[in-house]
Amino acid sequence: QVYKWVDEDGIVNYSNTAPPGDSDFSVLRFPCYASDPKCRSVSWEKVPLNTRSFAGEIRAAARSNAVDEALIRAIIHAESAYQPDALSPKGAQGLMQLMPATQQELQVADVFDPIDNIEGGTRYLAGLLDEFNRDVELATAAYNAGPGAVREHGGVPPYAETREYVRRVKILYRRYRSAES
Repeated sequence: QVYKWVDEDGIVNYSNTAPPGDSDFSVLRFPCYASDPKCRSVSWEKVPLNTRSFAGEIRAAARSNAVDEALIRAIIHAESAYQPDALSPKGAQGLMQLMPATQQELQVADVFDPIDNIEGGTRYLAGLLDEFNRDVELATAAYNAGPGAVREHGGVPPYAETREYVRRVKILYRRYRSAES
């Protein structure tokens, strides 16, 4: 959330922390980026891509884990919109929105550190791609709903959240691949 207020000099301020003192303020909320099916107002075909942020970190993680850079970018974009301090209502954290149990399993030391988060998230994604025979749609569904849900349903689970997430990542992945060309 972003706080908006006008200070004593008449200047409009925006911040991710509440304004000082007794300032009258409003809170701006932005649409979710991960998978809330109610957030259909974002045109994923037109949303600006981010091909520069964390370029070295993404490239290194892609190489060491044999995962397409464009797919890592699509996941980061869909999960956190490149906000390293992103925190979901369900407890997922950082750029690639890792849940605490996943962080522990992957031994991610600092989930809010872009290097640690991208490396850990990419390692997790690589494992899912291996588990689901390099099927990006199934690995993406498993990234969102968990691999058990994908196995249980024999494909993308029938959850609106997961189906929307897979749709968004597929669009972003295609666009990031085109941007690399």
